[in-house]
Amino acid sequence: MRGRSPAPGRARTREKGGAVVGKESIPDEEWERFLREAGREDSGAPEEPSARARTVARRLQEENGPPDPWRGHRPARRRGGKGWYAIGLSAAVALLVVALAPGRVVGWFAGGGGEDAPLAAESSRPDQPPPTEAATRSPTLEEPFRGSPAARWAAGTAGIGMPEARATGWMSKAQVAQALDRTRDFLAASSLDPGVLRGEHPKRAIALINPHQQDVQDYLAAAFGAPDEENDPRLLFSRFERTKVRLVGDVVRTRGRITYREGSRGAVEVTTDVTYVYPVVRAAAGSDEVTRTIVRREVVMSWDDPAKIVIEPDTFSLVSYRVDTTNGGCDTFTGYLTPEFGSEQATASPGDGPEVDPYDRSTSMEDRMREAGDAGCGTATRS
Repeated sequence: MRGRSPAPGRARTREKGGAVVGKESIPDEEWERFLREAGREDSGAPEEPSARARTVARRLQEENGPPDPWRGHRPARRRGGKGWYAIGLSAAVALLVVALAPGRVVGWFAGGGGEDAPLAAESSRPDQPPPTEAATRSPTLEEPFRGSPAARWAAGTAGIGMPEARATGWMSKAQVAQALDRTRDFLAASSLDPGVLRGEHPKRAIALINPHQQDVQDYLAAAFGAPDEENDPRLLFSRFERTKVRLVGDVVRTRGRITYREGSRGAVEVTTDVTYVYPVVRAAAGSDEVTRTIVRREVVMSWDDPAKIVIEPDTFSLVSYRVDTTNGGCDTFTGYLTPEFGSEQATASPGDGPEVDPYDRSTSMEDRMREAGDAGCGTATRS
């Protein structure tokens, strides 16, 4: 995870996995052997899934370009304008962090005590960003979402569009419906659970991840044992340090959707793309200055056929994830989202990166990361 507030940052690039490890290419013999195995759909014995192999196989079936790693990570940052965001990029893991621009805090907080009718759940990608709201009214404890598009978003899982279940891959219609429900359970347990948001360990969410996927288990152990830039729990989980900040009320506004298709070896591959809006204040008693952290996550998971993959019942294998975080901290690797408030934002150094609208869902996460390139810090156009 990249980005630090308010000090300037420095760019660093690091890639792993895929066809490249560090600067050494994988031997041709190993690569050819993998391609043969990835295409062998009728393999007799179950085998432990490799997230890297899963991502490569998925890319080979698409026309988007060369294969990419599950945990490829290119953290970098650029600063510019009045605020900044950090980006880590790969097809498997990508991270974008946006810190608010000084002077733009007003109106960053969604608010809305019912001024507008709530939007229907998102069923497809919008073709344009939401309208720009007037930034003349500050958020309050009573209206923490005032002044932003989230004023019309639904709360919790109600803001996540669910597709109709149909028989897909190895699963019947009923099994697909169950997989979709458990996918939504993971989103709730990782990004909406009150205890997890207060910094508790996300046990229920982790219990849904295939325990035999060793690279993911290694990441989780490191992320919660000794978080750092490479192993940051914020990539998958929303957590605040309770001694520093607390949520305003018990409502998190969301907007996004879940989609699925048949994946490798007949698995049901589910993609989740959801934006979460967290209004917070300082933890000190009597604090009433509201700020907001916005997190957009794209998590791709595979509900695998146990006849072909070593997996526990009712768990999924992680395929990839991308994260776009606004006002959650850049160069802070404590494992918690670290929002800034007005006085801190006022002293933030200007960035030199491109502008980003954290509410714009008309651009896919992949395109957003591609457009940002190696940028690490830029400007949030609104809050």
